[in-house]
Amino acid sequence: MKMNKRPLPLSTICSYESRVDPTPDYQRPPAWSRKQKQLLLDTILREYDIPKMYWRAVRRADGIEYEVVDGQQRIRTIWEFRKNVFPLAKDMDDVRGHKIAGMRYDDLPLDVRTIFDAYPADVVIVEDAMQSEQEDEVRDMFLRLQNGTILKAQEKRNAMTGSMRDFVKAIARHPFFEKCRFTNSRFTYDHLAAQTILIEMEGGPTSVRDADLNRLYEKNSEFETEGKVARKIKRVFDFLNRAFPEKTPELERYNVINLYCLVSVLIDGYVCEGLEDNIREWFLGFETERKANEDKDDDSKDVQLVEYRRLISQSTDSEESIAARLEFFERRFFDAVPNIEPKDPQRGFSHEQRLAIFRRDSGICQLKLRCDGVKVGWEHWHADHKLPHSKGGKSVVSNGQVACPDCNFAKGATTTVSAVA
Repeated sequence: MKMNKRPLPLSTICSYESRVDPTPDYQRPPAWSRKQKQLLLDTILREYDIPKMYWRAVRRADGIEYEVVDGQQRIRTIWEFRKNVFPLAKDMDDVRGHKIAGMRYDDLPLDVRTIFDAYPADVVIVEDAMQSEQEDEVRDMFLRLQNGTILKAQEKRNAMTGSMRDFVKAIARHPFFEKCRFTNSRFTYDHLAAQTILIEMEGGPTSVRDADLNRLYEKNSEFETEGKVARKIKRVFDFLNRAFPEKTPELERYNVINLYCLVSVLIDGYVCEGLEDNIREWFLGFETERKANEDKDDDSKDVQLVEYRRLISQSTDSEESIAARLEFFERRFFDAVPNIEPKDPQRGFSHEQRLAIFRRDSGICQLKLRCDGVKVGWEHWHADHKLPHSKGGKSVVSNGQVACPDCNFAKGATTTVSAVA
């Protein structure tokens, strides 16, 4: 790469706006507060030095000639002030005897506007960075220039190279994320996309902390973006996008993880056609119930919902938290939608169905052929078909019940009054 430093007056930098891309895909989104912007303007109008900006020379069909490698927040601030988007600070001191506090660019005295327009900013133009290996050099330069600034972990991952990084970016652009309550500030969509990808690649709940995501990017730089796992991830997000056709404020970050895990399980093992409405209606009802529970006094609260509240408040990126939340979601969903069928005809119930049946029946034998309704442990019970499988009974939660081993063996394949009641 070649680098040439040019002192450009701010008036020239403003005239370049249509030719400069401030946020190439390795950059973070705009992050400065108004106070930070006003401080930069105070520095410029007092003619103090500001850090150099780095632009990469490119040739793009949309007319872009430069990409900002470093200095995005500064160049945006300069452009915005020149267009009267925000004023100077209300407590700003006079400049050259002029009172300028709270003024916008067009309100400034000519003398002060001239300071702004003529202010020389050092811009380093990075040239000959078109080849793939030089692309890596530019991204490395971006990370080095950010050293010492507060970059979030996902912002650093966004500057990495490789097909995993590209796939995360592609999933982050899925229209489902626009239905969520949160925005893509500082690559929140990318962060959640990476977490769901890691969960899918691990086959279920796993730790999705920053260190885990870093390894995901590093070890999967040649990830197959059209492979089986990638296609499955896209199917899950397509399903969620159909399930939530409108902006949904209940879709918080932790709920996206929960719903992704639940839908992933359903797509793998159950008939999902037409389930989108069921998912949405159940989820919105659950969130209404959960929030109402928080308003109750301590003695009246549902203890399971209290525990769930703890799970979404502490260590939400841990494997234990995600696994417990998924179990909670599965149990509640299968209880609310008990007739969902497995993909393949089978005699036995799935783990998710067994859990929903066990919790619904409180672990108490419903057959009562050899007992009076004994309470059984998780390791010592049978999931019994009310209408036997041999007589056409389906393996759905509504056709299942808890049975102690003695009662289930006694029943055999006979449909008794107790069994179908």
